[in-house]
Amino acid sequence: MERLVRRLPALSARTQDVLIAGFVTLLQVQGTHSAILADPDPGAPFDVLGVAGNGLLVLSGLALLVRRRWPVPVFVATALISVVYFAAGYPDGPGWISLFVAIYTVTAHGDGRRSLVVVANGLALLTVVWIGTTDFDERERIGWLAFRIGATIMAAALGESVRSRRVIAADALRRAEEAERTRDEEARRRVDAERLRIAREVHDTVAHAIAIINVQAGVTAHVLDKRPERARETLLTIEQTSARALREMRSVLGVLRGDDDGSPGPSLGALDELLSVARRAGLDVTVAGSVPAETLPDAVDRAAYRIVQEAITNVIRHAGPARVTVGLELRDGELRIEVADDGGGLSAPAGPPVEPGRGLAGMRERCELLGGAFEAGPDGDGFRVRARLPLHRVEAAAR
Repeated sequence: MERLVRRLPALSARTQDVLIAGFVTLLQVQGTHSAILADPDPGAPFDVLGVAGNGLLVLSGLALLVRRRWPVPVFVATALISVVYFAAGYPDGPGWISLFVAIYTVTAHGDGRRSLVVVANGLALLTVVWIGTTDFDERERIGWLAFRIGATIMAAALGESVRSRRVIAADALRRAEEAERTRDEEARRRVDAERLRIAREVHDTVAHAIAIINVQAGVTAHVLDKRPERARETLLTIEQTSARALREMRSVLGVLRGDDDGSPGPSLGALDELLSVARRAGLDVTVAGSVPAETLPDAVDRAAYRIVQEAITNVIRHAGPARVTVGLELRDGELRIEVADDGGGLSAPAGPPVEPGRGLAGMRERCELLGGAFEAGPDGDGFRVRARLPLHRVEAAAR
């Protein structure tokens, strides 16, 4: 039987209203006639009710055809019909069923508080009329009065319960959809952030290596015939720089393939090697201050190395052989970095003009991701880069 019911097509709201209206109309008319016939001194039901009484019962039932479209007018109409019916002295019976359905519809399809106020006012008026038309000498009529009042309250409460559950279900669905949308947005944000991080790593690695290789290749071409031992040194620098760049690229791309070999990422612990390559590229590098890499959070350590690397790369690309000062200092819970050059006598490396890149923007992004500050600009004939990376924010995030 349950399987058969599940296979039946769902009835439309319009079909449901037609069936309910027809059933309630039949029940009101037939039930009232049965109540008249059950009276100890019955008369013919049609004679007792007449055309008007039967018409009121039919009209109140058929009003339910539009109960969903106009719930409040249908409630008002059925309430007025009930007032007229009992005020006219027609016999009691199930003629109030349509009223209960109308009350349920108002509260079930209403907006909560306002619907309850409408029903409460209507019920107050109906109670006054019902009390005024009840013969209190007959206990049976008193019982029917109490039943009508209680049934209307129950119908209103049932409708409000259905409405509340519908609202709760809709709210739960909305929250689920919002959570799903937020989850998708968070996933896209994480993907974009990872894509940006990889782009920065690739840029810093490739730009630094290409800048060093470009300079050393130019030196090699210049001294190859006159100073072959110097050419050998520059070629060795090119080999070491390209090998380091390849290792870093494998480390970055290994994360994408899921086969990271666990090799350590860029760190201030490798700063001496970085500066050694820069010196071989023609820079006169001086380091002011020292910060042990193991005392820094990993994110700060990596960002600091990349900032120094990019700043030195920019000196090689734009200033050529120059005096560079790299300053590192821990103060007030933050790592302060400063890389300044003297401009190299305004003698840029030979070759075509260098197009501006993403170096400064990448350094600024690294600082801002850690809640730090970044500034860069001309300083006399040279250029100065300053970065401040807070330690406490990264440590708090790690917890």
